[in-house]
Amino acid sequence: MHPYKLGEMEQKFADLIWKREPVASGELVKLCEKAFGWKRTTTYTMLKRLCQRDIFVNDSGMVKARMTREEFRAAQGEQFLNDNFGGSLPVFLAAFSSRRRLSGREVAELKKMIEEYEEEQDDTADI
Repeated sequence: MHPYKLGEMEQKFADLIWKREPVASGELVKLCEKAFGWKRTTTYTMLKRLCQRDIFVNDSGMVKARMTREEFRAAQGEQFLNDNFGGSLPVFLAAFSSRRRLSGREVAELKKMIEEYEEEQDDTADI
């Protein structure tokens, strides 16, 4: 099982938690009933599933995120690269850009990201 691959309803459920967290599990049941028409057991089953993947934790009835939405998306990206491109960002970019030309703006953004990364590496090398 891929821990960072969510089905459509799992993603909607996760988004609901991220918007409200920390949220009491009883309140989460009410929110899910209103948003999705779920029964209490469905909410707890879904919560358990995402807690087992270490995305959320139910700590004494209080549901909290173990990772932010941004951290989760980064993990999804890493998993995608690993599963499909041997973990290689250059191989992914080559495959992507062979079907769709990158705009000048996208190229500039990539260059900026690389420059910022290089600056970070230089800063940590000095420590």
